[in-house]
Amino acid sequence: MATLTDIALSAAINILSAFAFFVAFAVLRLQPFNDRVYFPKWYLKGVRSSPTSSGTLVRKFVNLDFRSYIKFLEWMPAALKMPEPELIDHAGLDSAVYLRIYLIGLKIFVPITMAAFLVLIPVNRTNDTLAKSTVVHSDIDKLSISNIKIGSQRFWVHIAMAYAFSFWTCYVLLKEYEIVASMRLHFLATTKRRPDQYTVIVRNVPPDPDESVSELVEHFFLVNHRDHYLTHQVVYNANKLSKLVEKKKQLTNWLDYYQLKYERNPSKRPTRKTGFLGLFGTKVDAIDSYISEIDKLSEEEAVELEKIKNNPKSIMPAAFVSFRTRWGAAVCAQTQQTRNPTIWLTEWAPEPRDVYWNNLAIPFVSLTVRRLIAAVAFFFLTFFFMIPILFVQSLANIEGIEKALPFLKKVIEMHVIKSFIQGFLPGIALKIFLILLPTILMLMSKFEGYISLSALERRAAGKYYIFLLVNVFLGSVITGAAFEQLNTFIHQSANQIPITIGSAIPMKATFFITYIMVDGWAGVAGEILRLKPLIIYHLKNFFLVKTENDREEAMDPGSIGFDSNEPQIQLYFLLGLVYAAVTPFLLPFIVVFFGLAYVVYRHQIINVYNQEYESGAAFWPAVHGRIITALIIAQLLLFGLISTKAAAQSTPFLVVLIALPVFTFYFHRFCKNRYEPAFVRYPLQEAMMRDTLEQAREPTLDLKGYLSNAYIHPVFKALGGEDKLSIDDEKDFDSALVPTKRQSRRNTPAASKYTGSSSPSLPDAIQEQQLL
Repeated sequence: MATLTDIALSAAINILSAFAFFVAFAVLRLQPFNDRVYFPKWYLKGVRSSPTSSGTLVRKFVNLDFRSYIKFLEWMPAALKMPEPELIDHAGLDSAVYLRIYLIGLKIFVPITMAAFLVLIPVNRTNDTLAKSTVVHSDIDKLSISNIKIGSQRFWVHIAMAYAFSFWTCYVLLKEYEIVASMRLHFLATTKRRPDQYTVIVRNVPPDPDESVSELVEHFFLVNHRDHYLTHQVVYNANKLSKLVEKKKQLTNWLDYYQLKYERNPSKRPTRKTGFLGLFGTKVDAIDSYISEIDKLSEEEAVELEKIKNNPKSIMPAAFVSFRTRWGAAVCAQTQQTRNPTIWLTEWAPEPRDVYWNNLAIPFVSLTVRRLIAAVAFFFLTFFFMIPILFVQSLANIEGIEKALPFLKKVIEMHVIKSFIQGFLPGIALKIFLILLPTILMLMSKFEGYISLSALERRAAGKYYIFLLVNVFLGSVITGAAFEQLNTFIHQSANQIPITIGSAIPMKATFFITYIMVDGWAGVAGEILRLKPLIIYHLKNFFLVKTENDREEAMDPGSIGFDSNEPQIQLYFLLGLVYAAVTPFLLPFIVVFFGLAYVVYRHQIINVYNQEYESGAAFWPAVHGRIITALIIAQLLLFGLISTKAAAQSTPFLVVLIALPVFTFYFHRFCKNRYEPAFVRYPLQEAMMRDTLEQAREPTLDLKGYLSNAYIHPVFKALGGEDKLSIDDEKDFDSALVPTKRQSRRNTPAASKYTGSSSPSLPDAIQEQQLL
């Protein structure tokens, strides 16, 4: 079990690591040849030029102004200067609202930390319960609720503070939900025109033997949305073509590399081996080999493109449907289209940048099966990952290591080594085990079939949060308590085991403190150094870059990584809320994380990250819900903890405590009903206002020209085939009839009362009217 000395050693290591990262960043960011690594956002916006274009040869690569190195932390206040409205214009609403998550952490935990240190720590420290017990403990545990004797009236202080913490958290969440909902509505009302404002995606289009999918979609929407339908674009299965294009791009990069290599040394033609990874096989001329492979892929591309154009099976039963007005799109996206709720399913289309095209080719009927398979796989992943968690906990237990590796006992018992193992190693080991997890969870989400990058990231974030909750938090608490109190469990009666567990749970705070320092201090500081993008950029710059366009493509600005970063933030909310009334000593470490992370990520969002999409902060309800979940878990754990320690006087304690999660749940319901509609629906009043203003300001706007190719698959645009794959020009129809190719009818009445997937023929409709 980590002691104060172990924590101090871990803090020193992580503070020095963070400081080293900041110093390295301060030096590297000032060098002209690193400018595109640390300020790519401004290059993409076209407002920054390369500093390597002027000056002496040395100054093109090294900054010789030594005065600029003195203020190596000047980037911190610079990152805080940009006002939030300007930040939204610069980086988007998603990025600005993401930063507010860190601000919420500060708003919640700074007052809670001050109150806990003023009230709870004195109450806990003025007891001697642990000193008189046989439970393994450290000096930190004497500051926790474990140091309160069973049946003490001092538990009322912890209950009162739990109420205060809960009410304060709910108050902050209420205000933030109101602010973010207002920001979203304002953003939607003032943002520039975007294709997704006029477009819905319709899925599960029912088959028709007489009409193609494109004709059927046009026919359906001309009948049922006659006054607002404008155009549509069917969805093609271009996954195979995309793979060919991507493979060709990779081969072209290699060809460019070898051609550049040959230009530098014309006396020797470069060669390569044709086998696995270029390590085995026949040696051939590299340039001729890649030219041959690229030509072959070009032929395959042409064949596949023709197949997509001419094969009806390449068209999926889905389409992007655009309307003349935002109002018309909102009505279509937010209503049921037919009597059968399983066909003609409509929802808001993602913005074109946000579309995940590969999943559009997945048949809608297979999505349920896919999601069931993914749920089962996620369950087993979560369950089996408990094994490395047990290993991490064993690292925190010196006795366990000595039993497994007795020959290391003398080395382990050395004071510095012991402090390093207990105070630093568990946190870094857990961090290493979690490195590949976000990638695995993202692959699972893609398998489930979500059609937008934002939905994929939100889904992956949800899985990651559950994983961290079950394995990292509950797994560490339960297994850690069993490891550390094993000797006590064996030598006590069965009715004393729950009391021992109640005392042991707060003691896991030391493990989480080490994890916070590794991941939340050194890890966040390491984020700003961008070591991996730095290395990759210079490798590309040295081997592949020939023009300014090549240099721009070599930049990797990255993004905020919502799928991995947000769940980790939620883990800190969970730890802070759980341990606020149990072990308040952990809270300052949480506050340092939120403060440091806010400054670092604000700098990265302003200067580095280039967000791939803009969802208008659609992720906020999930963020709010997970903080509420953490608060309820904290309340339930405190309820269970006090129930093991209050003994005969437990009834009044438990009655008061059980009201907290009930209140929190109903608070969540209130917020959900009051504010969440702003994140899932678009108010028709707002849509009508935007349409009216647009028609007044731009009466001659060619909206169809703006929307006609907005949702063409990017691979077709890259190959220049979008014109042949876009729909035909809109036709003028009689005000009452819409032509159809169905053999049973030549025209379909446009009356909106017929909203089924197959409208009745004109004679049938007339006959029905006569009968009425």
